[in-house]
Parts: sequence; C-alpha cells; structure tokens
Amino acid sequence: MFGMRVPAWLGRRVEEAIAGEAPGVPCRVARLLLAGLAGLYGAGMGLRNVAYDRGLLRIRRLPCRVICVGNLTVGGTGKTPTVLWLARALASTGRRVAVVLRGYGSQAGAASRVVSDGGGLQEDWRSVGDEAALLAARLPGIPVLIGGDRYAAGLLALSAFQAEVIVLDDGFQHRRLHRDVDLVLVDATDPFGGGWLLPRGRLRERPTNLGRAHALLLTRADEGEVTASLRERLERLAPGVPVASAIHKPSALLPLPDGPAERLEALRGSRVLAVSGIANPGSFRRGLEALGMEVAAHLAYPDHHPYGAAERAEIDRSARSRGARAIVTTEKDAVRLGTHLPAELPVYAVRIDLEVVAGGEAIGGVLGVDLGDQTRG
Repeated sequence: MFGMRVPAWLGRRVEEAIAGEAPGVPCRVARLLLAGLAGLYGAGMGLRNVAYDRGLLRIRRLPCRVICVGNLTVGGTGKTPTVLWLARALASTGRRVAVVLRGYGSQAGAASRVVSDGGGLQEDWRSVGDEAALLAARLPGIPVLIGGDRYAAGLLALSAFQAEVIVLDDGFQHRRLHRDVDLVLVDATDPFGGGWLLPRGRLRERPTNLGRAHALLLTRADEGEVTASLRERLERLAPGVPVASAIHKPSALLPLPDGPAERLEALRGSRVLAVSGIANPGSFRRGLEALGMEVAAHLAYPDHHPYGAAERAEIDRSARSRGARAIVTTEKDAVRLGTHLPAELPVYAVRIDLEVVAGGEAIGGVLGVDLGDQTRG
C-alpha cells in the first residue's frame, strides 16, 4: 500500500477496513476518518475541475492530435494493454505516433526524456519506470517519452520525432494538457472503485466527471458483469458517449530472461507459483487458472514493487515448498525482476493483449481509426 511493503496479514486487514468488511471499533473509527479525508479530497478535486472548466487554470494545447487513455480509479483497469493496442492501431494508419506518460517510479522527476526512439529501451527500467520500459519493449517503431509535465514531454515528441498523434497514458486527471479525445477505461469487475473517493476508496474523482469523456471502454468484460444497469448508469453519467467492451487476453508465455515465446498450453495442468506486483492481482490469478494452471500459491506484492534479494529468496522458498513446476509472473513484473531470477525453476511471463469484443466501430470513429480488423493488440 502507498508504495510500501507491509505484511500480508496487515495489508488484508487494512483493505478489509477500507472496504467496510472488518468488524470492531478501531476499524469503524478508521473508516470514519478516511471518509472525512475523502470528503476533503473530493472538495479539492471539485474546485480544481471548476477552475479548469471556467478558464481560471490554463490548459495548454499541442499542435498535434492528443488521445488520452485514462480512468477514474487508482490502477488496475488495463491502461498499458490499451495504450499498446491503440498506439499500434494508430500507427497502422501511417501516422507518426508517440506515447507520452508520467513515468511512475522513474528517477527522472519532472524532466522530460526519451525512453525509446522506436528502437527499444535506451535506459535501465529504474531510470524510467516499469510501465515505460514495457511500452518501449513492445512498441517497435513508436517513440516513448516520459515527463511529469506532459505538455513539455509532448513538445519533445514533436521536435524529436515530428509526432502527428500523441497517445497520453494515464492522463484523464492531467487537465493542464488539452486532449482531442479522452478514452476512459471502466473496469467491469469494479466500475467505481468501491463507491468512495481516495483515501476511503479507489476513486480519483467523482463518477459524474465521466461526462468529460469522449469514449468509454469497459475492460475485463469477461470477468465482471456488464449488466444493463451498468450501461444505463454510464449513459446517465456520460450521455451520448459511445461505449465499447474489451477483454484482456493472454497471447503467449515468455520464458525469462529472454527465451522465445511459447504457446499458452505449455503450462496447462502444471502446478505453478504466481508472482505479481500489480494493482489487480486477483485478475492475474484468475487468468492463470483459466489457462488451466494449478496455482499452488500467489505471492502478491504492492503495485510497482521493486524486487530485491529478500523477495527473490521468498519466491524461491515458496516455489520449492509448494512443489511448483514453474514460476509465472506478469510482463510488468518481469521488467522489475530483470535477469536476477529466483530458483532453478523456469520462470515465465504471461503476455496480455487487449481485444475489443463489442462496440469497436463506435469508439473507432471517435479515435479516428478503423477497428474493423484492429480488435487485437
């Protein structure tokens, strides 16, 4: 939580308290305090949005098309697979595309820098963040840049690469930069972050602000219920905004550190240890089980967790004690594990691609791409 490693039992207790599931007076008091802080946070966000809406805070415009991929909640909606899918779809039309993101966890601070000129990662992942490193590895021919000031990073993309379209990763709340299109992701397994603003829940801003969106994408549509009531609520919050549905589809197993991709069936029926440091670990485990793997245990670390010697030893011990045949992790975790892999067991990363399963034509029109044959990342 909050970038810190906490004991698993304590982490569960805190999550239960926030979710309102843990009994006892201390947990009730904690929920009341968090609710008060959420009210203050919501008031601040509301004033900020009003200031932008009325022109009291400046919005800067780049001389190119900017398409933002964002969400209302903290982490875990599938922005990275969506950015990969969208950047490729736009590039396939012949336009010069660049990806710009903050570079969470990087050592760059607010400074803008080039992570990839389209020829692969140019620096160690610690310098640029795991998300930027993954995008750089999976987007050959497409520059990737980071910077706390997304306007400055966009200017760098224009001057260095003559970008015609910039895909802005996780920028729905970054209102200082004008966006031509806001594509907002809504996780079908938890559409509104438990219904509470931070820090009581996972909402970055109120659902009513979905009205700023130009298109909505329901992710993990195969894991959650895309009900008529959910669609009706989205229509009330964002009248007339097109809605598409997508799934996160495993496409290959990647032997680490650098083996050739293998078919997903390679571990079907195998007993594996799952390892992840992502915002939605439950989705990862369910995905492995859907592929026919027997998950002996799942070591779930905090999102963006940097693996060190202690974690590698823990992974090694757990794999051996559980009788695992292999260790399976995510592509983003593979970046942070690097070449210092635990155990003598084989280690695999699961490659995930986005597949739009409904509504592609509607959002394709907004995004400016033909998604008739672009439904897979």
